[in-house]
Amino acid sequence: MKRSALILSFFSVLLVSAQNTQKPVLHGKHWMAITGKPLGATAGAMIFSQGGNAVDAACAMLAATSTMWDVLSWGGETQALIYNPKTGKVIGINALGVAPSGATAEFYKEEGYKYPPQYGPLAAVTPGTPGGLMTMLAEYGKMSLKDVLAPAMEMAQGYPMEAQTANRIEGSKEHIKKWEPSAKVFLTNAGEEFEAPNPGEIFVQTDLYNTLSKLVEAEQNALKKGKSRKDAIYAAYDRFYKGDIADDFVKGVKAQGGLITKKDLANWQVYIEEPVKANYKGIDVYKLTSWVQSPVMLQSLNMVEKLDVKSMGYNSVNYIHALYQVMNLAFADRDFYYGDPYYPPVEPMDGLLSKEYAEQRLKEIDWEKNNPDVKPGDPYKFQEGENPFLKYIDGWSNEENMKKVGYVPEIQTPSEFPSETAIYSGTTSIQAADEEGWVVSITPSGGWVPAVIAGNTGIGLSQRAQSFVLDESENPYNVIEPGKRPRATLTPTLALKDGKPFISFAVQGGDSQDQNLLQFFLNMVEFDMNVQEAAEAANINSYQMRGSFDQHVIEPGRLLIREDTPDYVRKKLRAMGYRLQVRERTSGPINAIFFDWENKSFWGGSSNFGEDYGVGW
Repeated sequence: MKRSALILSFFSVLLVSAQNTQKPVLHGKHWMAITGKPLGATAGAMIFSQGGNAVDAACAMLAATSTMWDVLSWGGETQALIYNPKTGKVIGINALGVAPSGATAEFYKEEGYKYPPQYGPLAAVTPGTPGGLMTMLAEYGKMSLKDVLAPAMEMAQGYPMEAQTANRIEGSKEHIKKWEPSAKVFLTNAGEEFEAPNPGEIFVQTDLYNTLSKLVEAEQNALKKGKSRKDAIYAAYDRFYKGDIADDFVKGVKAQGGLITKKDLANWQVYIEEPVKANYKGIDVYKLTSWVQSPVMLQSLNMVEKLDVKSMGYNSVNYIHALYQVMNLAFADRDFYYGDPYYPPVEPMDGLLSKEYAEQRLKEIDWEKNNPDVKPGDPYKFQEGENPFLKYIDGWSNEENMKKVGYVPEIQTPSEFPSETAIYSGTTSIQAADEEGWVVSITPSGGWVPAVIAGNTGIGLSQRAQSFVLDESENPYNVIEPGKRPRATLTPTLALKDGKPFISFAVQGGDSQDQNLLQFFLNMVEFDMNVQEAAEAANINSYQMRGSFDQHVIEPGRLLIREDTPDYVRKKLRAMGYRLQVRERTSGPINAIFFDWENKSFWGGSSNFGEDYGVGW
């Protein structure tokens, strides 16, 4: 790098680090609660004020945001990392639903699908969020289900609808009208020009309230019989997955052509797991394993650790190119090797996360231009066993994938890129921490608008089946079959330094999640930003992966940059083969907590991207 460019990069780092943020840093001494909506964060604050711990508060925020359809609902899925101060360990919560009975690759092919559909009853996997919430609360919380669900239940009886969700409902109303129970709930002004609830209108969900009331009733009846707090919560769990709620849910699904059976619900379970991790310059970064895309960030960190990214300069041409190429390599591996670890074949996680594999993958980067046809690597060389699927890698072609779904990037200019594409679909994030030491990071999702509502339960069905593939050659680890979890995008993160919590962070945004989280982490660790600066800072996003939604489109060379990226940087990037898309904000709605051990306090960050909001005390 030329000396003048290096000096310019150095000053750009200083300017970014000293920037004024649009939202202030949150400070707290006793607790911190952050999530996707102000009312959701308020629900967490209410639980903290009643003496709940971070798990209790996180569960209350999960219930509230699910009730608010904050790009998820009660029929979706929940993924979490929890730091237990009593053991000093990070725990993974796997509450992702599974493909139902009859959901085979052959079934979908016979129905004419290249992938499971984006919307509708055939996009559904079993609900995971109710089970995930009740498992976390029973195992690690302090409060009753009745108390933790109280804010959400009050909201189900009526809360003022916010504009973002109202507009999402209105924009999806043609889908919603296909499903009578959904139209009944969502289209409160049917027949008018604006059929969705108006912003500020009190939005009532009587059916959902009744379902939540049944959960509380089951818990309270168990307590009256002398059951422990924990067992009483699991009594409510059983009522949802094995009792009359399950009966009503299955009836509502079947009536609309869905496949979920009562046996599917009864057989499903939450897994409490040991997460995977990577060490980046002395910091242990914990993620969930291959049933989500989480290891992408760990693979990327293993490669970035070999580079001197700080000297490249924040968002310089060299930095942008390096991150894009690193992420290309990690995502190519995700697209081929990630899947449900509880179903064969066994994912090669040891090899994928080895430092030696990262070093080998780095050698594949062309430092002068983008490589539009990056292939998966062979991690089996760095662990036990032989790769049984090399024949598919030899035939791996991004061009062929684009032909399959009919996508022709040459005819699409950057100005034609939709402002909100599938890469940002779904999910919210929840961050909670308390003075006792509990830390929770959650990325719940699924059942977003437009959702099929299961009969009179008020529960919206997940759409996560669309993340499966139907052909083994695309990803032999992620072919749909009954009882199997799809490889999802959802990816909470916890980082520990010197054995203590350092940062808890997560973001919504589909395939962009681990891209934004990677850059957020580097912003703090390499570029000395505080948690709010890092949450608002300019990110890049690559679309050069096989998308996890709809038709799994891949767009080689497409690069999202922020609008303040200098012209000389844009010119150089175009010369390197990138097709640029420009937005005002590119950070994604990142939520995070930084642990200030020197002052024994919390620093909360909540980006200016959306409606995310935090409260601390």
